[in-house]
Amino acid sequence: MSKYNKLWNWISKNGKDSFKLSYKEIEDICGIPLDHSFLNCKKELEEYGYKVVKISLKNKTVLFEKIGY
Repeated sequence: MSKYNKLWNWISKNGKDSFKLSYKEIEDICGIPLDHSFLNCKKELEEYGYKVVKISLKNKTVLFEKIGY
């Protein structure tokens, strides 16, 4: 079980084709601080029908997109 399961579930229920979340929004959804492990765990999201498209360190945002969009 990944520490990001809450986030993956939230994203899969979101239903949007493409959307952006701030690091703070991600932390609020997960209930834990976003850290470097996110880079290793992001592949898990594909099981939920989404993928991480872009991580902006400057803007502190993550762009998500539905697979096949």
